[in-house]
Amino acid sequence: MTKRLYRSTKDRMIAGVCGGIAEYFNIDPVIIRIIAVILLLPGGLPGLVPYVILWIIVPNNPGSHTAR
Repeated sequence: MTKRLYRSTKDRMIAGVCGGIAEYFNIDPVIIRIIAVILLLPGGLPGLVPYVILWIIVPNNPGSHTAR
């Protein structure tokens, strides 16, 4: 089975990008979120642009549906 990157539907703050990356690498999502915040500090673009691009191109996880 091939490992795929999906946006998290259960561990999301904004779009689930950080949660999905954490699930893919099997690490704590807080670590990914801290890295994202650090990338946002020097003006925003080094962290914001990749986040928005991933938000657009990475699909939601089809295996975990949650009711809101």
